[in-house]
Amino acid sequence: MDRDYETVRAEDRGEGLLLLTLNRPDLANAMNTQMGRDLLAFFDELNAAPGQQRCIVVTGAGERAFCAGGDLKERNGMTDEAWQDQHLLFERMIRAFIGCPVPVIGAVNGAAYAGGGELALCCDFIYAAETARFALTEVTLGIMPGAGGTQNLPRAVGERRAKEIILTGRPFTAAEAYEWGMVNRVCAPGQVVEEALETGRRIADNAPISVRQAKHAIHFGLQMDLASAMMLEIEAYNRMVPTEDRREGVLAFNEKRKPRFKGR
Repeated sequence: MDRDYETVRAEDRGEGLLLLTLNRPDLANAMNTQMGRDLLAFFDELNAAPGQQRCIVVTGAGERAFCAGGDLKERNGMTDEAWQDQHLLFERMIRAFIGCPVPVIGAVNGAAYAGGGELALCCDFIYAAETARFALTEVTLGIMPGAGGTQNLPRAVGERRAKEIILTGRPFTAAEAYEWGMVNRVCAPGQVVEEALETGRRIADNAPISVRQAKHAIHFGLQMDLASAMMLEIEAYNRMVPTEDRREGVLAFNEKRKPRFKGR
């Protein structure tokens, strides 16, 4: 992806691996209207041609914050209509993010508060620096999570824990997020992006159609009864049978070499 954005930076790390950085470090990478536009454009482009990338790692610029949430300076004095117009943009962006067929790893390098925490929760899984902090603080501001937080958080930590987190607005540590199942790995300071990229490379080495279909089956299967989900899994599985990559994977195994997957 070679287009330039005002508030995010997309870097090609080779072999289908992309590093996406929220890039407003002077403002703790807070999400303003332009960032909403940039993220929507990024995911719309990716979703339209998922074969162009194999894995995405998302992080924040600097060491202080992943994303501090919505830009409250921009929102100060907004009319109700302007606020709702902005939020409609954010809603479209979140749907595009969650709908991304390519795996997305969150590399949370600092504070992920309110909308920033919700962005992290949109990722398929999260690595966090030891110093990272999370919170969904919306109720302390007279609003509530509106970027998937009330849905993605309970799916990660369970209903009761999610209610405690959201209704108190209380911050919690990376270690707590790991203990509760929200975070997959806690990393030493300064290592979270590299560790996420290392995992991203491992994913990018695998057959891309297989990876996308497996992600699809997991995500949508969890929203179904078991019998329907099993049928979805078989439908996803059968997509692999006629592919070149399936034949290449079996051939490479028998020839005792690394497979060369092409996404076909």
